[in-house]
Amino acid sequence: MAMDAELISLVNKLQDTFSNLGGELDMPQIAVVGSQSAGKSSVLENIVGRDFLPRGSGIVTRRPLILQLIHTNKPDSQGNVEWGEFLHVQKKFTDFQDIRSEIEQETLRVAGQNKGISRLPISLRIYSPNVLDLTLVDLPGLTKIPVGDQPSDIEKQIRSLVQEYISKENCVILAVSAANVDLANSESLKLARQVDPQGRRTIGVLTKLDLMDAGTNALDILTGRVYPLKLGFIGVVNRSQQDIISGKSMKDALDSEMDYFMSHPAYRTIARKCGTRYLAKTLNQVLMNHIRDKLPDMKARLNTLMGQTQQELNVFGDAAVFGDRNLQGSLVLRLMTQFARDFVSSIEGSSPDVSTKELCGGARIYYIFNDVFGQALNSIDAAGNLDGQDIRTAIRNSTGPRPSLFVPEIAFEILVKPQIKLLEAPSLRCVELVYEELVRICHNCTSSELQRFPKLHAQIIEVVSELLRERLGPTTEYTQSLIDIQAAYINTNHPAFVASSLAASKQTASPPQVRKALPQRPSSTEPVNGILSQDDEEDEATESGSVSLSSRSVSSTVHDRAKIPASAPVSGNVSASSSTATTRQSHTHHQHHRHSNPSRPPSSTNAKDTFLNYFFGQSENGSTTPAASAPVSSVGLSAAMASGGGPTGRDISQSPAPTGLLAGKLGQDGNNTAFDMKSLGKHIEAIPTEGVPHLQLREDMETNLIRNLIGSYFNIVRQTIQDLVPKAIMHFLVNNSSQQVQNRLVASLYKPELFQSLLNEDETIVAERARVKALLDAYKEAFKTLSEVNLKSM
Repeated sequence: MAMDAELISLVNKLQDTFSNLGGELDMPQIAVVGSQSAGKSSVLENIVGRDFLPRGSGIVTRRPLILQLIHTNKPDSQGNVEWGEFLHVQKKFTDFQDIRSEIEQETLRVAGQNKGISRLPISLRIYSPNVLDLTLVDLPGLTKIPVGDQPSDIEKQIRSLVQEYISKENCVILAVSAANVDLANSESLKLARQVDPQGRRTIGVLTKLDLMDAGTNALDILTGRVYPLKLGFIGVVNRSQQDIISGKSMKDALDSEMDYFMSHPAYRTIARKCGTRYLAKTLNQVLMNHIRDKLPDMKARLNTLMGQTQQELNVFGDAAVFGDRNLQGSLVLRLMTQFARDFVSSIEGSSPDVSTKELCGGARIYYIFNDVFGQALNSIDAAGNLDGQDIRTAIRNSTGPRPSLFVPEIAFEILVKPQIKLLEAPSLRCVELVYEELVRICHNCTSSELQRFPKLHAQIIEVVSELLRERLGPTTEYTQSLIDIQAAYINTNHPAFVASSLAASKQTASPPQVRKALPQRPSSTEPVNGILSQDDEEDEATESGSVSLSSRSVSSTVHDRAKIPASAPVSGNVSASSSTATTRQSHTHHQHHRHSNPSRPPSSTNAKDTFLNYFFGQSENGSTTPAASAPVSSVGLSAAMASGGGPTGRDISQSPAPTGLLAGKLGQDGNNTAFDMKSLGKHIEAIPTEGVPHLQLREDMETNLIRNLIGSYFNIVRQTIQDLVPKAIMHFLVNNSSQQVQNRLVASLYKPELFQSLLNEDETIVAERARVKALLDAYKEAFKTLSEVNLKSM
């Protein structure tokens, strides 16, 4: 018997120790399971022989109650024979009514006022000469529906709590059922069968046998013929409510219980296996046998827990290191070296803790280079932000007052440099993304040992972050200089650009398949003011594929106009002889060319169009540009060409007065001194970039050629930048940081005067180390005790 008491005492001690320290060892115990009002509390009070459990309607037990019964024949120091002790309060309770009140208050403190339940147990130890060594766990009663202010899922909560206890192999299930309810409706037996289908660790208890209908009994159940259990069923008769109100003693109640079984005609044959006293002895014996059976498993489990706890303690390190300066320096150096090694291995992809769920470390940097940066560059359209008018304006501005025979190179450079600058934003963003990724790697390289020292951890992060910030500036500047270098010198002699430019020029120079239709001629082909229209002149020029004037027409016209003296009065019409001759000559000349080239489409022009319109330019739709609409007479222009500023060297002041409709545009006196240069200047403006619906054929070819050349050169620069930017980032930022991280940490933090402050541990870490160490000591002590008990039992 002493051996049995020693075993149960050992289990109780281990249970208290592991409850305080958070151990995971499942101790052998007996869990009391039953529905509300099944009589669980009365059974426990009968076993203890005292009224100490809360009573009432609804859920009374709302927290697990771990009840340790310790048999003692010696009174305490104050002469008390029976007393109780709670694990959460250091106080002896000699009055069992106070024990009841403490249970109620502790339940309200944790579980609250709303009849909810809590998984946190209450540990109560009762010393008495009237009890057997036993450990019981009183669980909340099973319920079906919430009542009052109970949670809506109260049934699910209770079932989950009960299953958490009874599913452990070291737990003996005490299934309490009322005899006046059909056994098939017993919730306790139903749950017990789910976790113990063979019934090997389940004890059935039938209460309220005295309340069964007259003529009925539970003999078949108690003898195991209805629901067989290896540990059997035990019948008990609890005190009635009237007995409790009248204050019937526990001893008298137990005596009345035995009299009931001995005098009952159905139960008297099994009376010695019924009653609360027999139940207590059976539970004591079952618990002892269960502990003996589980000793080998407990030792094996303790051995495993000791190894795991020792590893956990090793992570926290030895506290003895904090008193030795040399040991402190060695620890700081080791932690910094480990951090630098983890940082580099994360970048290189050689870390042992490689994730299989997401990209990390150097793989993310490669993703930035290849996918993010590469796609950003490829998404840029070489000339997407340039329309035809922009290119035409650049071409015209780069040629000055003279037309160009070839596409001007200045226009190409003016247009391609802003396009190269488009590569700057994604390149700088690439640098920022890699920098952010390195900072992320820095924060992730934190070992569990380094987490012990939050100040050292913070200082390491700060030093490495400062190193990365220092490298960010030069990397950004060099990356930006790569773009500036490409824009500083446009190398049109690049082999790839030369080949593509030749192909583009050939493609652009090839004649179009369908030529644009020229405007149709007017119905009258008579010249205006004795000068041929622009379309008549263009007909002469297009025969040779270039835009030029008919030498015959121009020479005759200039010759006729040059014959007019400067002082001769000029009316709205020229003299009949010269005007008619010139008109007929021009008309006959153009009629000849019109018939000689019948395949050319007819052209149309306004009767007001003159050679002046052609000289200053005319849009394809027949409307003159602002320069073409300048108020200069054809006579004055012809005279100007013959003056000193023109082909003949004559001054413009020598030109004759304007005639016809242009007379009013010049001075009111009709002479050349009244030529309004202000009026002319108002109309000679920049070529418009908006409102011009079509480009001329040559301008269209030049625009397409420039666009193709820009695209070709931009692709060359884009490929160069896509290759050089990742290399620059790796050299200036990634590789440089990886090479300097350990040296920077040692130079900044390896200082003896900083060791003490850097190695200050967090208070929670210190407390956790103490808890783990105490738990390890408890495991070792329990293993030693179980080994001794095992030897004695042998």
